[in-house]
Amino acid sequence: MNHKNLISVSDFSLQEIVNILKSAFKMKYGKKKITSLLEGKTLAMIFQKPSTRTRVSFEVAMFQLGGHAIFLSGQELQLKRGETVADTSRTLSRYVDAVMIRANRHQDIVEFAKYSSVPVINGLSDLEHPCQVLGDVFTILEKKLEIKPSVPEKLQIEKLKDLKVVFVGDGNNISNSLMLLCSILGMNLVVCTPSGYEPDKNIYSKAIEISKLTKAKIELSNDPQTAVVDADFIYTDVWTSMGKEEERERRKQVFRTYQINKELLQKTNKDTKILHCLPAVRGEEVTDEVIDGPQSIVFDQAENRLHIQKAILLYLMK
Repeated sequence: MNHKNLISVSDFSLQEIVNILKSAFKMKYGKKKITSLLEGKTLAMIFQKPSTRTRVSFEVAMFQLGGHAIFLSGQELQLKRGETVADTSRTLSRYVDAVMIRANRHQDIVEFAKYSSVPVINGLSDLEHPCQVLGDVFTILEKKLEIKPSVPEKLQIEKLKDLKVVFVGDGNNISNSLMLLCSILGMNLVVCTPSGYEPDKNIYSKAIEISKLTKAKIELSNDPQTAVVDADFIYTDVWTSMGKEEERERRKQVFRTYQINKELLQKTNKDTKILHCLPAVRGEEVTDEVIDGPQSIVFDQAENRLHIQKAILLYLMK
């Protein structure tokens, strides 16, 4: 295999992440014409779960780079009728230049990549969401380091070490990928969840090992009132992820004190920014007052998915 995949954010080195972030800034703010960079290239997009931002951002990204994207519903592929993941991978590799997959099971993406002769991108699994968190760090750099509107020759990644990010909610795929990315970049992260809803233990252990080299502080907490003190960014996500719908009523009770609301924001400072990967269940994990308020940057964060997808695609496909 002579190509690179993005299955986990930890598949990329620090330098690769820096290069992708810098490329994303050029995509958003640079004057260079990019409409032919992936001319003649095709991306297959397999979706076993619903999507708004991931689907549209990847499809528009390919169009803007001069390539083409094919949407493939999990209901339409022969996978539904029993074709193996390996055989689907071998076949699609002969047609397209890369494959992006939003899968029910992380292991299916791992297996698909094993048999693929073209790059494979994790567009969300039950374990990780690497494209999302790369876009999140792009947004953090943009907002806190005031990089826009010019494209810097050197990203001041070292300044990320001075920031504190607090994730409040479920220890899901977002928190898993955040732990890995923050540990690689040397950022300080607190993942605050109810007891029993902590992030994946193996990923946490991996993040701790990486953080020993980068001096990042990766912490777990069960108390949002203390976790958010001095936070530069507070990040939340839905309490009930896709595939967990039968747990929703119970989760609403367990997570009710983990809501991002005006009262919780009073524990931090007026410059704290609010992140959410969307879609949001307003009135559950976040109130209207907060997500629509002056500290919210969630729609800038959503927009930046387009620019980071372009950078990822360009890195993997060109």
